[in-house]
Amino acid sequence: MPNHQIYAMKFADIYQLYVAKTKRKQRTQAEVDQVICWLTGYDQAGLQQQIDQGHDVETFFAQAPAMNPNRALIKGVVCGVRVEEINDPLMQAIRYMDKLVDELARGKAMEKILRQSVA
Repeated sequence: MPNHQIYAMKFADIYQLYVAKTKRKQRTQAEVDQVICWLTGYDQAGLQQQIDQGHDVETFFAQAPAMNPNRALIKGVVCGVRVEEINDPLMQAIRYMDKLVDELARGKAMEKILRQSVA
């Protein structure tokens, strides 16, 4: 597996960038947390623990309780690459998270971000 620099970055640093990005677009930190927890299976306490412990991105995803099976429904382009075509599972998970936060910042409805059917 290739060793990308992002794998060694602290998750807390990336998390703060996500929060800042979404707050500029009038979304909340709670919504960022909801999106990340949906993707990774962390609860709020588990997410906060990962942030507080200063784990890197690789560890954050390695310790994720249960990646959401509906993550395969996430489609689109992040950084010029289609997320559904990324072969490296860790890089794909990172890009899924990027895509979800991008959708949140763009004002997409939470039901659509979380790939829930609206009945």
